[in-house]
Amino acid sequence: MPSPESRVARVPGERLAGWVERFAARHGSVQESDTDDGLLLRAADGAEALLQAPWPADGRPGRGDDALTRLASLTTQPRQLGLVLVRRGGYSVAVVAEGRVLASKTGTRHVQSRTAAGGWSQQRFARRRSNQADALVEAVAAHAARIFAEHRIEYLVPGGDRTLADLVLAEPVLKRYAPLARLALLDVPDPRAAVLKKAAADACAVRIQVTDPPS
Repeated sequence: MPSPESRVARVPGERLAGWVERFAARHGSVQESDTDDGLLLRAADGAEALLQAPWPADGRPGRGDDALTRLASLTTQPRQLGLVLVRRGGYSVAVVAEGRVLASKTGTRHVQSRTAAGGWSQQRFARRRSNQADALVEAVAAHAARIFAEHRIEYLVPGGDRTLADLVLAEPVLKRYAPLARLALLDVPDPRAAVLKKAAADACAVRIQVTDPPS
């Protein structure tokens, strides 16, 4: 029997109740349970939805009479996040809060793709690619340091290429932010203005992993 398929959605806190209502309408009555991973919804037909807050409560839990309301309330808190979205084709660094971009810098820098050529040619391309990647990392880190400096950053959010994002955040110019917690990596294409806008909303939304009912 094939494993049930799963998918991920991101839903703003103010739309969470409506999303759960539609989930129940499609799959039947829902039971809620708090788990270490998040709020788990189990529907009558076997479908499941794991709801995860975008950030930890950190002493500032959401308000409400039930777990769903408290989760939605938590996501609407105006916490400031430092986004570092980077891929070989470009980058965006930004400060976001409540799903909106407060300050940002987006740009393009080319990092050459890997080559299948051998010998000296391959080594030359590898060195060029490495130099281009180093220049990209340094430039993005410098932009992030400038953008972040004017705000009270509470969490860091990497996105795009995990290795490049990690290298950016490890740059000495960003060492003051090293103690901050990093939230889940955002899977984004080459950063552009529209990509950044969506990433800002996703970073402040509830992450929902939906698992279909068994066949």
